[in-house]
Amino acid sequence: MKHVIIGTAGHIDHGKTTLIKMLTGRDTDTLKEEKDRGISINLGFTFFDLPSGKRAGIIDVPGHEKFIKNMLAGVCGIDAVLFVIAADEGIMPQTQEHLYILQLLNVKNGIIVITKTDLVDDEWLSMLCEDIREEFKGTFLENAPIHAVSSKSKKGIKELVTDIDEITDELREKDTEGHFRLPIDRVFSVTGFGTVVTGTVISGSIKEGDNVEIYPSKIVSKVREIQVHDEKVKEVEAGQRCALNLSKVRVKDIKRGDVVSLENLMEPSMIVDCKFYYLKNADKVLRNRQRVKLYHGTDEIICRIIILDKEELYPGDTAYIQLRLEKPLTAQRNDRYVIRTYSPMYTIGGGYIIEPKASKAKRFHDDYLEGLKIKESGKTQNILEDTIKKLSPKYPSFTDILKSIGKNEQNVKKSLFTLIDEKKVIKLGDGNRAAYISSDFLNKKSEELNRLVDSFHNENPLKFGISKEEVKSRLFGNNINQKIYDEMVSLFISKGYVKISQNFISRIDFKVFYTEKQDIIKQSILDEFGEHGALISNFNEVKEKLGNEIDVEMVFDSLIDNEIIIKTGNNCFFLKEYYDKAMKIAYELIKSKGSITLSEFRDELKTSRKYAVALLEKFDSIKLTKRVGDKRVLNNSIDNYLN
Repeated sequence: MKHVIIGTAGHIDHGKTTLIKMLTGRDTDTLKEEKDRGISINLGFTFFDLPSGKRAGIIDVPGHEKFIKNMLAGVCGIDAVLFVIAADEGIMPQTQEHLYILQLLNVKNGIIVITKTDLVDDEWLSMLCEDIREEFKGTFLENAPIHAVSSKSKKGIKELVTDIDEITDELREKDTEGHFRLPIDRVFSVTGFGTVVTGTVISGSIKEGDNVEIYPSKIVSKVREIQVHDEKVKEVEAGQRCALNLSKVRVKDIKRGDVVSLENLMEPSMIVDCKFYYLKNADKVLRNRQRVKLYHGTDEIICRIIILDKEELYPGDTAYIQLRLEKPLTAQRNDRYVIRTYSPMYTIGGGYIIEPKASKAKRFHDDYLEGLKIKESGKTQNILEDTIKKLSPKYPSFTDILKSIGKNEQNVKKSLFTLIDEKKVIKLGDGNRAAYISSDFLNKKSEELNRLVDSFHNENPLKFGISKEEVKSRLFGNNINQKIYDEMVSLFISKGYVKISQNFISRIDFKVFYTEKQDIIKQSILDEFGEHGALISNFNEVKEKLGNEIDVEMVFDSLIDNEIIIKTGNNCFFLKEYYDKAMKIAYELIKSKGSITLSEFRDELKTSRKYAVALLEKFDSIKLTKRVGDKRVLNNSIDNYLN
């Protein structure tokens, strides 16, 4: 079923509220101050049934220039407008400003309603119609039907209702499949029920009992009850005005301008990138960093305009701008907005949001501007590819991407699979913990790794490679979990420049090469082990004996890296042949006896207690054995150590 929301617009005291009362039989002025002053201050909401059976919600907005922010909150999400002009006054300042606002918010449908026709004659009315046609030339109301009505005689009301019914057939379908979003325009408490918020659902749907989140405060709540046109319903969708009774949240924690959406779906931001149109009727040049007021949805935020592609703006100019806000905004790509001056307040322009969660950008930055053009194109695949490029250093999940892109999940998934098939995007991991990176990011990290490995080999020619954990720390920091990192390393290896062995990463063609001098040192170190029964407990004595040169330590470290020498605890070192022999003795003793003590192992190996302790603790650490009291038993799955 098509849901219809109709809004009013027009100058103060031109008869908008009275017209709605004629159409619906209800008075939308509910505040005492409104009754006393005879003007609308806040938003009024009601509904009426059309001849076709459709039920239309209707929003009465204030016309006074002091309450433009309320008017802007009201027109958020409307499908069509009844643009009201009083016959006795004609086109007035707020008539023009309301028209600018509707144009900027991309309202496409409307009917012009001339009220108070009983106060003028036919000739005056005819002249007014000509003025209206001239004033509205080039706008969405250029060819809109004009209805002359009188609230006193009810003249023209029936014909107006018929036209409203017909125009609703031409309205575009709302985005019922997208993310649920409801910009809040009223918050109040109902005795026995608690907190209630109202607004127009601009996308998606929500059901009674669903969990929701209120942005930007990120308060989690639950939909206790839903009402549409004073009737309880189980579900509400895009295009409907509704009241949501929310649990676990207080009235004082919510305000007009907040957005109700699904949990963990949106990300408030202090910076947004936009396309901006500077109104032709603006009376001065717009300079960079000017302080203005942003109107988005039902929110009003003070901000500064950063003009990204021009020095300054002249009336009628369009530009890419960045809005740097004084409080968080919760928006999505392509949302419409309006800009008014800070003081005195009047509308100067507006447009649509290109990037709802931007970072500070430099002016006239070609790559940044090119990225905005891609996002502005609206092509999901291009936007997705650009978004993943930007998010790759954070290894985004699918939810992270959805938050940033603000598109329908099904469309994003389809485009994501295409990008993966085209090898433009790489998927790391599985399930909900999967991350997505651009192939450009992978190539960049691969190049960084190659440079790191080359530098390491140049500085450490006798070391087999750089440890895998050091690579993680230096290239990725804390931004990546271990599983994703392991997959990244596998991808690096598949590129054929590096290899990994025993958790050390090296260039694929790298081999340890000793100089003639280092080869002599190597043999001297091995001879020292031979003289000490293949084991040494104090390498410093060996260093002193061999001249205490830096090459001695480099060669010794390389022998450890290449497992020619095995290092254990207690600063003990063993030749590999001796270490393997000790491992086999420990295994066979435990296999035959079920367990061994330290003294039994020491006696069998014919060594000192110190070396026996060092070896057994090493065997414990590699899971060959495990200590039970004062004995060692075999660990599970140990046969691979004896190959």
